[in-house]
Amino acid sequence: MLRRYCITDSLDVAVRAANEGAAMIQVRAKQMSARQLFQLSLRIVAACPTCPVLVNSRLDIALAMGAAGVHLPSGSPAPSALRPIAPPGFLFGVSCHTVDELRVAESEGADFAVFGPIFPTPSHPGPPGIGLEALRAACAAVALPIWALGGIGPANAQDCIEAGATGVAGITMFLA
Repeated sequence: MLRRYCITDSLDVAVRAANEGAAMIQVRAKQMSARQLFQLSLRIVAACPTCPVLVNSRLDIALAMGAAGVHLPSGSPAPSALRPIAPPGFLFGVSCHTVDELRVAESEGADFAVFGPIFPTPSHPGPPGIGLEALRAACAAVALPIWALGGIGPANAQDCIEAGATGVAGITMFLA
């Protein structure tokens, strides 16, 4: 079965993704205030009890509301520096765009990385995708679980798995 990682700012999308077997849900709502993000994250955790929920960028909110983890943008403090204040089993995901960033994330104690964009994506127009060969090279370069991100849908998700990705992550793939 294809492992999928949902990135969303919607309770409805999170619930649908969890019901469809998503492996993880990342609450990513950059336009929300800290209070709004906290409330949305609480609602998603309550509505999706069998699916690990991570909060994007905000370790404080993730810890305060009992999330399964936090997803850190590239350039964030090292997971190993933050882990002492997190409970056992707390997940640290990191966004990476290069093999060098993946190596740093691995050496700094990330539990997994989201890597891309693999293909051009409507949610982040402009940058071209790095392609399947770059994904294959990235997966071969580290032991860290890598979730492929960017422009992934039914037609190319299996290609990402065949290139070595643990699963596929996305925003638009979960929209109805």
